[in-house]
Amino acid sequence: MSADRVFNVLFLCTGNSARSILAESALNKLGEGRFCGFSAGSFPKGAVNPIALRLLERIDYPTEGLRSKSWEEFSQPDASHMDFVFTVCDDAAGETCPVWPGHPMTAHWGIEDPSHVEGTDIERERAFVTALRYLENRIKLFLALPIAALEAKALGAKLREIGHAEGSTARRGDAA
Repeated sequence: MSADRVFNVLFLCTGNSARSILAESALNKLGEGRFCGFSAGSFPKGAVNPIALRLLERIDYPTEGLRSKSWEEFSQPDASHMDFVFTVCDDAAGETCPVWPGHPMTAHWGIEDPSHVEGTDIERERAFVTALRYLENRIKLFLALPIAALEAKALGAKLREIGHAEGSTARRGDAA
């Protein structure tokens, strides 16, 4: 893989309304033009979670064009070529994914769904902040990899390691 080009990264989740949306926006901010983030879901909810949008807007992460969509958009022959595909929710890890054109590198980076947290507005927002923090940590580890210098097998192992890094799974009640 050449380091002098933009890498496309697709984040998959079931509903494509929270975690995968947070990851798409975070990569587009943190990747500084070297990476282009996308997101999709196997059963998209059809709308982005408003708590996720408010959080991203508050921290000045990009929100323009964010929408809940099916992963089928990205499995079509005329779709953008994906270099990396990461599942970010536990449900998506066990689902059958479509065959991606160009055989991108894949890994599972499971994060608990913040939209399932019940409680006060502050508790619900804290769950989104925690999910984003874990996603940002993984994305920063990913961005630090010497992608062009790693062989495909070694890169695949490194990507999977990121998904198992300490503190990489958000749990209810974690402090933000």
